Amino acid sequence: MIDLFTWATPNGYKISIALEELGLPYTVHPVDIGRGEQFAPEFLAISANNKIPAITDRDGPGGRPLSLFESAAILLYLADKTGRLLPTDAARRWTAIQWLAFQVGHVGPMLGQLGHFRNYAKEKLPYAIERYTNEVGRLYGVLDRRLAAVEYLAGEYSVADIAVYPWLRTPDAYGIELAKYPNVARWRSAVAERPAVKCGLAVPPRVDRPMDDHAREVLFGSKQYAR
Repeated sequence: MIDLFTWATPNGYKISIALEELGLPYTVHPVDIGRGEQFAPEFLAISANNKIPAITDRDGPGGRPLSLFESAAILLYLADKTGRLLPTDAARRWTAIQWLAFQVGHVGPMLGQLGHFRNYAKEKLPYAIERYTNEVGRLYGVLDRRLAAVEYLAGEYSVADIAVYPWLRTPDAYGIELAKYPNVARWRSAVAERPAVKCGLAVPPRVDRPMDDHAREVLFGSKQYAR
């Protein structure tokens, strides 16, 4: 059984989608980052950077529990554990890892900054919005050129697609005209139709939970998803 500590964010969705794709049994522990639950000491013991997602695999290497944070590390761990979602051919495997690194180093950070300055910053800063809008458009272009040549980022569906997709779900929120990127649009529709993706995007359920004196119980209140 895998314990998944997560919230409804693009990074969180990566892991719930992967778990659904792999059919692994897991228990969801919602960590409401809007209420600061990621700073609870219990969560820090699992995720040293106070960030979701994180997992604890109760049956880790050697049959011992293993906790991991950072979405890319978790995706690679789950792929290694199951022998799936990474190509077996060495060249394609490294191609998948390359595009996973592209998401971690560029797609997530740049869309995150653009989303902040467009939608959440108290002061609208035209320079910041323009800077990140241009960079996000450039990244869409990189992906569009790649997807003009292949069906999926590594040539076959992999952790790379799972990592990128949650960030490209809502182009309108970032001012992106998807029609300019037809290959991304085609790929995005194909990924969105996968049953495991639909299930993964429903994790965790959206619920309002007031903080109270039982913060630990709230943090570790769970819903089990058993295959």
